[in-house]
Amino acid sequence: MPLFDAIDIENYAEVLFWALNESRRKPLENRDVVLIRYDTPGLALAEAVYSRLMDAHLMPVPMAMPTPYMEAERYLNASYGQLLFQQPGLPELYASAAGVITILAPEDLTHLQSVDPRTITEARRADSATQDVLRRRRRGGVMGWTTCVYPTQALADASGMTLDEYTYALQRACWLNMPNPVREWRRLKKEVGEVCNWLDSMEIQSMRVESENINLKVPVGANRRFVGVSGTNVPGYEIYFAPDARGVEGTYFADQPTLRYGHLVLGASLDFFDGIASRVEANRGQVFLQNQMYMDAGARRVGEFSLTDKRFSRVDRFMAHTLLDENYGGDHGNCHIALGGSVLESFTGPAEMLTPEMEYELGFNSSGMHWDLVNTQPKRVTARLKTGQPRLIYENGEFRI
Repeated sequence: MPLFDAIDIENYAEVLFWALNESRRKPLENRDVVLIRYDTPGLALAEAVYSRLMDAHLMPVPMAMPTPYMEAERYLNASYGQLLFQQPGLPELYASAAGVITILAPEDLTHLQSVDPRTITEARRADSATQDVLRRRRRGGVMGWTTCVYPTQALADASGMTLDEYTYALQRACWLNMPNPVREWRRLKKEVGEVCNWLDSMEIQSMRVESENINLKVPVGANRRFVGVSGTNVPGYEIYFAPDARGVEGTYFADQPTLRYGHLVLGASLDFFDGIASRVEANRGQVFLQNQMYMDAGARRVGEFSLTDKRFSRVDRFMAHTLLDENYGGDHGNCHIALGGSVLESFTGPAEMLTPEMEYELGFNSSGMHWDLVNTQPKRVTARLKTGQPRLIYENGEFRI
């Protein structure tokens, strides 16, 4: 039985269709192929998205993602050849797709807890050919991409809510309880865009982030822009950029819990020197966190820095999923860093110009990992401008525009 009523489901599908178009350089056209990747509990939303794409004269291709049982079988009961096996035709399918909509509805959050993370890393490394196709097409602006969450009992339990409470919190976060959710997202895109333009206009050289447990310098880097409400995530309130990973210095602390591969990490603290996390500790999950730092050469560097203004965000509770929690507003807003791969949409030039060599020269980080670590403490963010002058840009959970 669907958790949302028919109107909410249709509204959610409409928001995802809008977001997919926003993530592209130009709107989808008749007969474009759009993949719908979905977890089985999110089938009702996948069907509504399928119907919306059909109404737009597009070519939807539904793809159910592996269940928790299937994933556990792959990682725990596979030969090396089975572990590295790639589905025939998948790179070709992605190469012809104009868009991908992903509906995450996890039935279990801990099913990979007993799997050696190195096994998962090896399997994902084998998937690099498909991922390269996705990156190239997204970078060239010919493929749109949006991701959302559908409520499940596992998410509700992990966040300390009933399923009804969780469903309502998600409705609120995505503006589905409003008469016209897409209109609200258009308004929000305009308002967040004004903040991004303000930040871009200041020619910021670096930021100093200060809270009870954070004292971190984040260099913005050359050829960067601030990005917000890009359509790649629903909801997506944050304003973010890819820093020059080589110059991140100081201490960062994540007070919000994070779950990766079934492992819970609490109270993660990292010291950065010359852009590299030289000290990594946690109140819980420390060994797992430290092991993840050796996933590849870029795992110890920062690929994203983000700030969320509490006036924009409707996420005001812990939701047990990073896609939602990285948009937390609450009383003090939030900031987060992502360890690993850079968010390349913050590059100011034509995306197709950004070769791996240029990425390296500009300080964009390359890694197969992208792990968001969120801090919700009261904080101040001071920008160091090109002129050398400091300017307070964020305090008490709000941008000081």
